[in-house]
Amino acid sequence: QLLSSSSGLTTSNQKFCKSYSTCCSILSDTDIIAPVLSPSRGFIRQNWDSGLPSPLPSDSFKYLSWHDIEEHDVQGNQLHCPRVRKGPSEEELFFRGEEYTLKKRKLVTDTEKWQKKLQENWENCAELNLSFQDLGDLYQVENFRRILQRLIRVEKLWLVDNSLTDLSAIRLPRCRELNVNKNYFTSFKQLPKIPQIQHLSLAENNIMTLSGISDLRHTPLESLILKRNPCEFQESYRQHVFFSLPNLKILDGVPKLPEDFSPPATSFFPKMCTVL
Repeated sequence: QLLSSSSGLTTSNQKFCKSYSTCCSILSDTDIIAPVLSPSRGFIRQNWDSGLPSPLPSDSFKYLSWHDIEEHDVQGNQLHCPRVRKGPSEEELFFRGEEYTLKKRKLVTDTEKWQKKLQENWENCAELNLSFQDLGDLYQVENFRRILQRLIRVEKLWLVDNSLTDLSAIRLPRCRELNVNKNYFTSFKQLPKIPQIQHLSLAENNIMTLSGISDLRHTPLESLILKRNPCEFQESYRQHVFFSLPNLKILDGVPKLPEDFSPPATSFFPKMCTVL
């Protein structure tokens, strides 16, 4: 009665609240979540954590690229941080039980393929962030490389945490800033061709030695980040880097110091500091 007088609930609303409370009590006591009827896929069970149907209605779009969506004219060079990971094949989707994500496919003409390429427009990207793409399959890596090969005008590029191992076949002729932190590079030889590079970040890779760093000698490189790589423990590490790259101004965020000007002690075998 107090609830009714204070909130002004009608009799029907009171009955609904009572029914709803009873339902919630039953669900809480039995830990059972009622299934949800889907018009296209029959009964689907609700997610216990969120109480939402799983899969969600939006799941049918989770493998779509932006150029697969109809009635828009957005091009690749207008997207600063796109999701470009390619989705699974039809066979893989059926194997996963996700055939509902498939669009009704038709034969794609050469004209439509050309229109798709024009809409991607990777050749005109000047600044692009392709980090955290979660490239778990070989076909996804191949599609990723296809995109990188088209970035002929990109000047700033982020490829953080993509499990990359070798981009030596890629050429980025105008790239001035490249961030490939948190990948699996083991050598400078595995980097893309970057003749105009000014700022290069290679933190948290697995570069063992400074062999091959002299390949960057004839570039306008000003700052280099090698933090959290094994080569950082090499004796006279900073002197070796600045000796190999005379034009370098900043290493690991620290400007060139007076002691960095002295040439490193020559040694046939690089000395490493092993932390036990």
